[in-house]
Amino acid sequence: METWQALGGVGAGRTATAVTVAFVAVLITVGCSSERPTSGEVIVAAGDITSCSGTGDEATAKLVGGIDGMVLTLGDEAYPEGSAEDFGECYEPSWGRFKDRTKPVPGNHEYYTEEAEEYFDYFGKAAGDPDEGYYSYDLGTWHLVALNSNCQEVHCATTSPQVQCLKADLAANDDKRCALAYFHHPLFTSGKYRLGIPEVKPLWEDLYKAGADVVLNGHDHNYQRFAPQDPEGGQTPSKASGSSW
Repeated sequence: METWQALGGVGAGRTATAVTVAFVAVLITVGCSSERPTSGEVIVAAGDITSCSGTGDEATAKLVGGIDGMVLTLGDEAYPEGSAEDFGECYEPSWGRFKDRTKPVPGNHEYYTEEAEEYFDYFGKAAGDPDEGYYSYDLGTWHLVALNSNCQEVHCATTSPQVQCLKADLAANDDKRCALAYFHHPLFTSGKYRLGIPEVKPLWEDLYKAGADVVLNGHDHNYQRFAPQDPEGGQTPSKASGSSW
């Protein structure tokens, strides 16, 4: 496991903007109400990415190739089963070229292969501890938290090790960095999986309490953006200004 760095909690009262992602490039200088100046980092985020049965992954890889910045993969990286063959023959020829700047999280299709073994083998240390699949790191003046929303595998209950680790990580952010979290399954969606995946609510609750600024998810195979809201789905006033995606 990459060590959870002592950089969490950013003042309660900030509200998270949730985004369900097919593909999005984000300049993360916006949507943050931290008093600390942001550093203009760029991330490229996508979920549900590659399959040997289509060419969409090659098209999005071409776009990513023209954008400098950290690549966040939001799960279901290699269809249909996240097998060694899926990663080697489908992911590697297109999105594999960005492997050295990719910070992944697993989706449900990775666990179609037992314990998501081939996902962890492919991404190595970048994917965190194979028994966990969650980790955190800093990017400029931002603190990013990668979570594992496969709750049947790693558990997402309030008392689970993942949620306890998340609490500690966020509580330790005494320099008030802007915070972005990403994981595969959305709590909120207006697409196929409407009304969302309730098992991830404990993750959202702690992110909300800590004042996280942005949440990115995959799973729904389309792009959605939500106004800042609480864990119950109620819209809340944003304290950030200039949000733009």
